[in-house]
Amino acid sequence: MSAQNVITTPPLEPAGAIPAAAGRGPSGPSRGSGQRSAKAGLKLGNLITTLILSVGAVIMIAPLAWTFSTSLKTKDGVFELPPQWIPDPFVWENYARIWTAGPLLTGIQNSLIVACSVTIIGSLTSALAAFAFAKMRMPFKNVLFLGLLSGLMIPFPTLMIPQFTIFASIGWVDTLLPLIVPGLFGNIIMIFFLRQFLNSIPDSIVEAARIDGASYLQIFWTLIMPAIRPALAAQFILWFMAVWNDYLAPIIYLNSPGTQTLQLVIANFNAQYAIQTDYPLIMAASFIALLPVLIVFIVFQRQIIESIALSGSKG
Repeated sequence: MSAQNVITTPPLEPAGAIPAAAGRGPSGPSRGSGQRSAKAGLKLGNLITTLILSVGAVIMIAPLAWTFSTSLKTKDGVFELPPQWIPDPFVWENYARIWTAGPLLTGIQNSLIVACSVTIIGSLTSALAAFAFAKMRMPFKNVLFLGLLSGLMIPFPTLMIPQFTIFASIGWVDTLLPLIVPGLFGNIIMIFFLRQFLNSIPDSIVEAARIDGASYLQIFWTLIMPAIRPALAAQFILWFMAVWNDYLAPIIYLNSPGTQTLQLVIANFNAQYAIQTDYPLIMAASFIALLPVLIVFIVFQRQIIESIALSGSKG
Protein backbone atom coordinates (compact mmCIF):
# COMPACT_ATOMS: atom_id res chain seq x y z
CA MET A 1 0.00 0.00 0.00
CA SER A 2 1.42 3.33 -1.03
CA ALA A 3 1.69 6.34 1.26
CA GLN A 4 -0.83 8.29 -0.85
CA ASN A 5 -3.58 5.77 -0.10
CA VAL A 6 -3.21 5.96 3.68
CA ILE A 7 -6.14 7.91 5.18
CA THR A 8 -5.58 9.29 8.63
CA THR A 9 -8.56 9.82 10.90
CA PRO A 10 -8.61 12.03 14.01
CA PRO A 11 -8.76 10.22 17.33
CA LEU A 12 -12.21 9.69 18.74
CA GLU A 13 -13.14 11.85 21.73
CA PRO A 14 -14.99 10.30 24.69
CA ALA A 15 -18.72 10.89 24.89
CA GLY A 16 -19.68 14.00 26.82
CA ALA A 17 -16.32 15.68 26.28
CA ILE A 18 -16.39 19.41 25.65
CA PRO A 19 -14.58 20.56 22.56
CA ALA A 20 -11.50 22.62 23.26
CA ALA A 21 -12.77 25.53 21.21
CA ALA A 22 -16.16 25.64 22.94
CA GLY A 23 -16.77 28.81 24.86
CA ARG A 24 -14.20 30.69 22.81
CA GLY A 25 -16.52 31.30 19.93
CA PRO A 26 -18.62 34.43 19.41
CA SER A 27 -21.58 32.98 21.35
CA GLY A 28 -19.67 32.43 24.61
CA PRO A 29 -18.53 36.00 25.37
CA SER A 30 -21.81 37.51 24.15
CA ARG A 31 -23.83 35.29 26.49
CA GLY A 32 -21.59 36.18 29.46
CA SER A 33 -21.75 39.89 28.71
CA GLY A 34 -25.53 39.69 28.39
CA GLN A 35 -25.82 38.06 31.79
CA ARG A 36 -23.56 40.71 33.35
CA SER A 37 -25.57 43.52 31.81
CA ALA A 38 -28.82 41.94 33.05
CA LYS A 39 -27.43 41.69 36.57
CA ALA A 40 -26.23 45.29 36.41
CA GLY A 41 -29.68 46.42 35.23
CA LEU A 42 -31.34 44.47 38.04
CA LYS A 43 -29.06 46.06 40.64
CA LEU A 44 -29.72 49.50 39.22
CA GLY A 45 -33.48 48.88 39.31
CA ASN A 46 -33.30 47.69 42.91
CA LEU A 47 -31.27 50.77 43.84
CA ILE A 48 -33.77 53.14 42.22
CA THR A 49 -36.69 51.34 43.89
CA THR A 50 -34.96 51.54 47.27
CA LEU A 51 -34.31 55.26 46.84
CA ILE A 52 -37.92 55.97 45.85
CA LEU A 53 -39.30 53.96 48.77
CA SER A 54 -36.87 55.66 51.16
CA VAL A 55 -37.98 59.10 50.02
CA GLY A 56 -41.63 58.06 50.40
CA ALA A 57 -40.95 56.68 53.90
CA VAL A 58 -39.28 59.93 54.96
CA ILE A 59 -42.21 61.97 53.62
CA MET A 60 -44.73 59.80 55.50
CA ILE A 61 -42.77 59.68 58.76
CA ALA A 62 -41.92 63.40 58.78
CA PRO A 63 -45.32 64.60 60.18
CA LEU A 64 -45.16 62.03 62.98
CA ALA A 65 -41.57 62.99 63.81
CA TRP A 66 -42.51 66.69 63.77
CA THR A 67 -45.45 66.03 66.11
CA PHE A 68 -43.19 64.25 68.60
CA SER A 69 -40.51 66.93 68.27
CA THR A 70 -43.01 69.76 68.84
CA SER A 71 -44.44 68.00 71.89
CA LEU A 72 -41.03 68.30 73.58
CA LYS A 73 -40.47 71.98 72.85
CA THR A 74 -41.19 75.14 74.76
CA LYS A 75 -43.87 77.56 73.59
CA ASP A 76 -41.26 79.84 72.03
CA GLY A 77 -39.35 76.93 70.52
CA VAL A 78 -42.27 76.10 68.24
CA PHE A 79 -41.90 79.39 66.34
CA GLU A 80 -38.11 79.44 66.03
CA LEU A 81 -36.61 79.90 62.57
CA PRO A 82 -35.05 77.83 61.16
CA PRO A 83 -37.25 75.10 62.68
CA GLN A 84 -35.61 72.81 65.24
CA TRP A 85 -36.13 69.10 64.67
CA ILE A 86 -34.22 68.30 67.86
CA PRO A 87 -35.66 70.35 70.75
CA ASP A 88 -33.28 72.27 72.96
CA PRO A 89 -34.10 71.79 75.79
CA PHE A 90 -36.31 68.67 75.97
CA VAL A 91 -39.46 69.59 77.88
CA TRP A 92 -40.75 66.23 79.11
CA GLU A 93 -43.12 68.03 81.47
CA ASN A 94 -45.55 68.52 78.58
CA TYR A 95 -46.49 64.82 78.82
CA ALA A 96 -47.15 65.26 82.53
CA ARG A 97 -49.29 68.38 82.05
CA ILE A 98 -51.71 66.81 79.57
CA TRP A 99 -53.25 64.58 82.25
CA THR A 100 -54.26 67.59 84.36
CA ALA A 101 -55.03 70.01 81.52
CA GLY A 102 -58.18 68.10 80.52
CA PRO A 103 -60.05 64.79 80.83
CA LEU A 104 -57.55 63.00 78.60
CA LEU A 105 -57.60 59.74 80.55
CA THR A 106 -61.41 59.65 80.44
CA GLY A 107 -61.32 60.24 76.69
CA ILE A 108 -58.86 57.38 76.20
CA GLN A 109 -61.02 55.04 78.28
CA ASN A 110 -64.17 55.94 76.35
CA SER A 111 -62.41 55.56 72.99
CA LEU A 112 -61.01 52.18 74.01
CA ILE A 113 -64.46 50.99 75.13
CA VAL A 114 -66.04 52.05 71.84
CA ALA A 115 -63.25 50.91 69.51
CA CYS A 116 -62.57 47.54 71.15
CA SER A 117 -66.21 46.53 71.59
CA VAL A 118 -67.19 47.56 68.07
CA THR A 119 -64.21 46.09 66.24
CA ILE A 120 -63.92 42.82 68.19
CA ILE A 121 -67.61 41.87 68.26
CA GLY A 122 -68.34 43.51 64.91
CA SER A 123 -65.49 41.64 63.21
CA LEU A 124 -66.89 38.35 64.49
CA THR A 125 -70.40 39.10 63.24
CA SER A 126 -68.99 40.33 59.91
CA ALA A 127 -67.05 37.10 59.48
CA LEU A 128 -70.15 35.05 60.25
CA ALA A 129 -72.19 37.04 57.74
CA ALA A 130 -69.49 36.68 55.09
CA PHE A 131 -69.37 32.92 55.69
CA ALA A 132 -73.14 32.71 55.33
CA PHE A 133 -73.16 34.68 52.07
CA ALA A 134 -70.22 32.73 50.62
CA LYS A 135 -70.77 29.11 51.66
CA MET A 136 -74.29 28.56 53.00
CA ARG A 137 -77.27 27.71 50.81
CA MET A 138 -80.25 29.93 51.45
CA PRO A 139 -82.98 31.46 49.27
CA PHE A 140 -82.45 34.92 47.79
CA LYS A 141 -78.88 34.99 49.08
CA ASN A 142 -77.55 37.14 46.24
CA VAL A 143 -80.50 39.51 46.45
CA LEU A 144 -79.90 40.01 50.16
CA PHE A 145 -76.21 40.61 49.54
CA LEU A 146 -76.92 43.22 46.87
CA GLY A 147 -79.38 44.90 49.22
CA LEU A 148 -76.67 44.99 51.86
CA LEU A 149 -74.21 46.56 49.46
CA SER A 150 -76.75 49.18 48.46
CA GLY A 151 -76.39 50.58 51.98
CA LEU A 152 -72.93 51.81 50.99
CA MET A 153 -74.53 54.16 48.48
CA ILE A 154 -76.40 56.08 51.20
CA PRO A 155 -74.22 58.93 52.53
CA PHE A 156 -73.98 59.26 56.29
CA PRO A 157 -75.20 62.90 56.43
CA THR A 158 -78.61 61.76 55.18
CA LEU A 159 -78.84 59.31 58.11
CA MET A 160 -77.68 61.61 60.88
CA ILE A 161 -81.02 63.23 61.71
CA PRO A 162 -83.12 60.01 61.58
CA GLN A 163 -80.56 58.16 63.70
CA PHE A 164 -80.36 61.00 66.21
CA THR A 165 -84.14 61.08 66.47
CA ILE A 166 -84.30 57.33 67.12
CA PHE A 167 -81.54 57.35 69.72
CA ALA A 168 -82.96 60.43 71.43
CA SER A 169 -86.40 58.81 71.72
CA ILE A 170 -84.94 55.83 73.60
CA GLY A 171 -82.67 57.97 75.80
CA TRP A 172 -79.30 57.00 74.36
CA VAL A 173 -78.05 60.52 73.65
CA ASP A 174 -74.99 61.52 75.71
CA THR A 175 -74.09 57.87 76.19
CA LEU A 176 -71.69 55.59 74.33
CA LEU A 177 -74.47 53.28 73.13
CA PRO A 178 -75.14 55.08 69.79
CA LEU A 179 -71.47 54.62 68.95
CA ILE A 180 -71.32 50.97 70.00
CA VAL A 181 -74.61 49.20 69.22
CA PRO A 182 -74.82 49.78 65.43
CA GLY A 183 -71.28 48.51 64.92
CA LEU A 184 -71.91 45.28 66.81
CA PHE A 185 -73.93 43.94 63.85
CA GLY A 186 -70.98 44.12 61.47
CA ASN A 187 -69.39 46.29 58.83
CA ILE A 188 -70.61 46.17 55.24
CA ILE A 189 -67.16 46.72 53.75
CA MET A 190 -65.66 43.96 55.89
CA ILE A 191 -68.49 41.57 54.96
CA PHE A 192 -67.91 42.25 51.27
CA PHE A 193 -64.13 41.85 51.54
CA LEU A 194 -64.32 38.62 53.53
CA ARG A 195 -66.99 37.16 51.25
CA GLN A 196 -64.77 37.74 48.22
CA PHE A 197 -61.88 36.15 50.12
CA LEU A 198 -64.00 33.11 51.02
CA ASN A 199 -65.04 32.57 47.41
CA SER A 200 -61.50 31.35 46.74
CA ILE A 201 -61.94 28.49 49.24
CA PRO A 202 -63.37 25.34 47.59
CA ASP A 203 -66.94 24.46 48.55
CA SER A 204 -65.91 20.82 48.70
CA ILE A 205 -64.15 21.46 52.03
CA VAL A 206 -67.37 22.67 53.63
CA GLU A 207 -69.39 19.87 52.05
CA ALA A 208 -66.92 17.23 53.27
CA ALA A 209 -67.12 18.63 56.79
CA ARG A 210 -70.92 18.57 56.63
CA ILE A 211 -70.85 14.91 55.55
CA ASP A 212 -68.65 14.15 58.55
CA GLY A 213 -71.36 15.61 60.79
CA ALA A 214 -69.85 19.01 61.62
CA SER A 215 -72.23 21.91 62.17
CA TYR A 216 -71.82 25.24 60.43
CA LEU A 217 -70.43 26.85 63.60
CA GLN A 218 -67.86 24.07 63.93
CA ILE A 219 -66.90 24.53 60.29
CA PHE A 220 -66.59 28.25 60.83
CA TRP A 221 -64.31 27.96 63.88
CA THR A 222 -62.13 25.07 62.71
CA LEU A 223 -61.87 25.65 58.94
CA ILE A 224 -62.97 29.15 58.00
CA MET A 225 -61.43 31.28 60.76
CA PRO A 226 -57.85 29.99 60.25
CA ALA A 227 -58.21 30.57 56.51
CA ILE A 228 -59.50 34.16 56.74
CA ARG A 229 -57.35 35.25 59.69
CA PRO A 230 -54.92 37.37 57.58
CA ALA A 231 -57.74 39.13 55.74
CA LEU A 232 -59.69 39.59 58.97
CA ALA A 233 -56.65 41.14 60.68
CA ALA A 234 -56.14 43.62 57.84
CA GLN A 235 -59.78 44.70 57.93
CA PHE A 236 -59.71 44.81 61.74
CA ILE A 237 -56.92 47.40 61.72
CA LEU A 238 -58.66 49.57 59.14
CA TRP A 239 -61.91 49.48 61.11
CA PHE A 240 -60.16 50.13 64.43
CA MET A 241 -58.48 53.20 62.95
CA ALA A 242 -61.79 54.48 61.58
CA VAL A 243 -63.60 54.06 64.91
CA TRP A 244 -60.70 55.43 66.96
CA ASN A 245 -60.35 58.54 64.79
CA ASP A 246 -64.09 59.13 64.39
CA TYR A 247 -65.07 62.69 65.24
CA LEU A 248 -68.44 63.27 63.56
CA ALA A 249 -70.55 60.68 65.40
CA PRO A 250 -69.19 61.50 68.90
CA ILE A 251 -69.76 65.23 68.45
CA ILE A 252 -73.40 64.52 67.50
CA TYR A 253 -74.29 62.28 70.45
CA LEU A 254 -71.87 63.19 73.27
CA ASN A 255 -72.14 66.36 75.34
CA SER A 256 -70.83 65.93 78.88
CA PRO A 257 -67.04 65.68 79.51
CA GLY A 258 -67.45 62.30 81.19
CA THR A 259 -68.70 60.63 78.00
CA GLN A 260 -66.50 62.33 75.40
CA THR A 261 -64.09 60.25 73.34
CA LEU A 262 -60.44 61.08 72.86
CA GLN A 263 -60.96 62.95 69.60
CA LEU A 264 -63.39 65.36 71.24
CA VAL A 265 -60.99 65.88 74.14
CA ILE A 266 -58.17 66.75 71.73
CA ALA A 267 -60.49 69.09 69.82
CA ASN A 268 -61.23 70.86 73.11
CA PHE A 269 -57.49 71.01 73.77
CA ASN A 270 -57.01 72.67 70.41
CA ALA A 271 -59.78 75.20 71.01
CA GLN A 272 -58.58 76.04 74.52
CA TYR A 273 -54.79 76.01 74.27
CA ALA A 274 -54.25 77.18 70.69
CA ILE A 275 -55.29 80.65 71.84
CA GLN A 276 -52.51 80.45 74.44
CA THR A 277 -50.08 79.23 71.73
CA ASP A 278 -49.48 76.14 73.84
CA TYR A 279 -48.92 73.93 70.81
CA PRO A 280 -46.51 71.54 72.63
CA LEU A 281 -49.38 70.51 74.90
CA ILE A 282 -51.67 69.90 71.92
CA MET A 283 -49.01 67.89 70.11
CA ALA A 284 -48.31 65.80 73.22
CA ALA A 285 -52.00 64.89 73.47
CA SER A 286 -52.12 64.13 69.74
CA PHE A 287 -49.07 61.86 69.97
CA ILE A 288 -50.63 59.96 72.88
CA ALA A 289 -53.74 59.47 70.71
CA LEU A 290 -51.59 57.84 68.01
CA LEU A 291 -50.12 55.16 70.26
CA PRO A 292 -53.10 52.72 70.41
CA VAL A 293 -53.36 52.59 66.61
CA LEU A 294 -49.61 52.08 66.35
CA ILE A 295 -49.73 49.25 68.90
CA VAL A 296 -52.58 47.52 67.06
CA PHE A 297 -50.67 47.77 63.78
CA ILE A 298 -47.52 46.28 65.33
CA VAL A 299 -49.49 43.39 66.85
CA PHE A 300 -51.24 42.50 63.57
CA GLN A 301 -48.37 43.37 61.24
CA ARG A 302 -47.59 39.73 60.43
CA GLN A 303 -51.21 39.00 59.51
CA ILE A 304 -51.32 42.04 57.22
CA ILE A 305 -48.22 40.86 55.36
CA GLU A 306 -49.75 37.37 55.04
CA SER A 307 -52.94 38.91 53.66
CA ILE A 308 -50.99 40.84 51.02
CA ALA A 309 -48.97 37.74 50.11
CA LEU A 310 -52.08 35.57 49.77
CA SER A 311 -53.84 38.22 47.66
CA GLY A 312 -50.82 38.41 45.37
CA SER A 313 -50.51 34.64 44.99
CA LYS A 314 -54.20 34.27 44.20
CA GLY A 315 -54.08 37.05 41.66
